[in-house]
This record gives sequence, structure tokens and C-alpha cells, in this order.
Amino acid sequence: MNRTPFSESWWSEIEGAAPAEAERIQNERLGEQIRYLAARSEFYRTKFAEHGVDPAAVRTVADLAALPFTEKQELRDSLSRTPPLGAHVAAAADEIVQIQASSGTTGSPSYVGLTRSDIDTWCELGARALYANGFRPGDRLLHGFGMSKGFVGGLPIVQILQYMGIVDIPIGAEAGAERLLRVQADQRPDALIGTPNFLIHLAERAPEIVGQAARDLGVRAISVGGEPGGGLPAIRERLETLWDATSREMLGGTDIACTYWGECEAGDGMHFLSPDLMVAELIDPVSGAVVAPVAGAEGELVYTALRRRASPLLRFRTRDHVVVTGTDCACGRTGYKVRCVGRTDDMLIVRGINLFPSAIQQLIVEMRPETTGEMRIRANFEGHSTQRPLPLIVEHAEGLSRERRAGLKAAIEDRVRSALNVKTVVELVPDGTLQRPDHGKVALVQRIGS
Repeated sequence: MNRTPFSESWWSEIEGAAPAEAERIQNERLGEQIRYLAARSEFYRTKFAEHGVDPAAVRTVADLAALPFTEKQELRDSLSRTPPLGAHVAAAADEIVQIQASSGTTGSPSYVGLTRSDIDTWCELGARALYANGFRPGDRLLHGFGMSKGFVGGLPIVQILQYMGIVDIPIGAEAGAERLLRVQADQRPDALIGTPNFLIHLAERAPEIVGQAARDLGVRAISVGGEPGGGLPAIRERLETLWDATSREMLGGTDIACTYWGECEAGDGMHFLSPDLMVAELIDPVSGAVVAPVAGAEGELVYTALRRRASPLLRFRTRDHVVVTGTDCACGRTGYKVRCVGRTDDMLIVRGINLFPSAIQQLIVEMRPETTGEMRIRANFEGHSTQRPLPLIVEHAEGLSRERRAGLKAAIEDRVRSALNVKTVVELVPDGTLQRPDHGKVALVQRIGS
């Protein structure tokens, strides 16, 4: 695979491929991958038989719509029944050189095996995304994702950066704000990566810890991911103002690869960059029907790997809910662009209105400086649906009088109702009440009793 940039604008030539050429490559490689699954994966042989799938009949990406999805729970069951890597593993044990683990927020982690060629594929996918974000060979980068527990934000990011010719300083978010900021002040790396809320937290702590504003610490380019929100205008403006750097978003996940969507300098959505290495379908999360990726369309992303050996997946449901922001771009990339607004299984339904927590977060951040930008939804109901007003906890800034706090509470409730058609009951709490992000993702929804 290519290990140097194709041009000043793109990491790989495929990023600007004409749609017909991208489709030709996808169809060719899909046929190869389906044959590989039929020959090497016990999991998919069984699945094909159960659903009456003839692998030889799958010739084009359009044919995928007739095939069953692969669900996360199926992978968990497979791992449980056939340890260590499940019946869906399709490479010999002596070919596997690395194992990654998901966060395991709903139980045991999901484990993903990688062959050497799989690592190369992950690195190529990631290089395209991070290059689009503004990272360049020769950069020096402070690593603000978690480095422990086998997360894909740790070692795989290091591998991608080394593949790109970037020097990674792998401190990791677990080291804490003081350690990270002191390394930033000492080493002055010009690139920074991490979750958006954690990097805002770092910047806010910089004057206290190193005696300098974050904007004076030398960062030129920031890449954020790991949680929704990095593309929200208010969050992005906060990041870019605090660090005096560009902030661009990327998206990935353990089961398919580390990162494979990347936002370019236009800053209006993450491009699909790799038709030669994966298929990305957009589906209606309720009906499962394929949705055409035209501007304004929304749905759940479903992936099929085209160059995976150890833990390949076919029509894997990610539950990532996205909105298509465009189908062309001044940068010349031809992959459509998306903004991730949340996970389908995180969506709340308030008196019949679908609501992603990130939509409320955007409104609260926009109400700085009277708010700190920190908020949590207190879910005092079972499941994802309620007929009652939504309890919302919001931090207010220091020094607000009782009268101003009362006015702020009313203003927040009015603004959410006006913008999102959802009624809330706001509880204001002092600055510092809500836990700040560490190396984990920020949970905007708090379940009572959790």
C-alpha cells in the first residue's frame, strides 16, 4: 500500500475517483471478500445457509441489500461460544499478530484479531482520515486519547501516525491534564488528537497548570473523535478559539477499523474516503431499508469490509446515526460527507419527538458565558421514551445572581422548546459540579441510579 501522500490535498488517489471507477473497484473486491468469507468463516457460512444466501450470486454492492445484517450481539455471542476470537474469525491463529478490544460498556469487550495485512489496511484507512484532518508527515503529535485497555484510540492511532511519518508522543489521556499539558509545553508538538470535550478541558486547565493559554502552546491542527460533538459549531469554535488551531472531526470504531471517515479543510462533514477498502451503506434504522446518500439524508451506517482477513464483517450495524451534509466538495474528494449526530440506540423520544443529546449540548454551549457549556440529561424513565418533560442539568457560570440564574433557567427551557420542540425542566448547578471528561467518552445521558 501507498505510505506517502498522493498529493498536497489527498493521501490516496482513490479519494478523488470518479463514482463509476469507485463502484467498479468495490464490486470486484466485494466478490473476492464474499468468496473469502464463504471459504474461511464458520460464522458466515452458517449465516449464509440460514438465510438462503448464495455467495456466488453477490456480484455488486447493490446485491448487499438482500443480505442479512451482522448485529453486535451476534458477535458477542460468537466470542462467548468460541473463544478467543469467535466463530467469525477467518484467519489461522499463526496469522494473527494483534488483538484489539472495544470499550465493553455493555459487558465484556469485543475482541478483534488483526493480521499484518489487516494492520496495513487499518493504517491506510486512518492515514486518509487524519491527512484530511490536516495532519502531515513530519508533524509531532500529542496523543490525548486513552492509551490503555487495548482501545483503538491507543496503539492503532500510534501505528497510523508512524505509517504516515508523524512523531507520536503517546502520553495518553489516563496520564491526566497536568502531565499532558506539561509535555505540550515542553515539547511543543504541532498536532493534537483526542475527544472534543477532553481537549476543551485540557485547554481550560492550561493557564492554571503551565501558566500559559493553550493558544500559546504551539498546536496547529487538532483531530477529534470518539464521541459525537466534534462537528457541532459551538464545540468546534470553542476548540479552535482555545487552541488557536484548526479542529476537524474523524469517525471510526473497533469492529471495522480505527478511523475511516475524515473531515477536510472545508469543515462541513466527514468524507467517505475508502471505496477500495470498505462499503458504507446508509439505512433506515427502523425498517433496515437502504437510504440513498444524498444531501440531507439521514440514517444508520452499515459497513462491509473489503480487505479484512482475521475478523471480517459483512453488513455490520454500527448504530452510528449520521446526516449527509453533501456529495461534492471544493477539496476534490468524491466521497459523500456526513456528520455523526449520535448513536441510534442513544436517541431519546420525548413526547413523540426524536432527540439526540448532542442537539441540546450544542444549544447549551452556545449560551456561554452564562453557562459553562456542561450539561447532562437525567433520564428518570425506563428505556428511551418518555411522555414527561426532560430533566436537564446545566452548569451556570460563577458569579451569577439569583435573579440572573432564574432568567437563565427560563431562557434555556425556552430555547430548547423553540429549537427542538421538546419541553425540559432545567436544574442549574454551580460551575464544577458535573464531572469533567477524562480518557473516557462523555455520557450526556445519566440514568437514575447509575
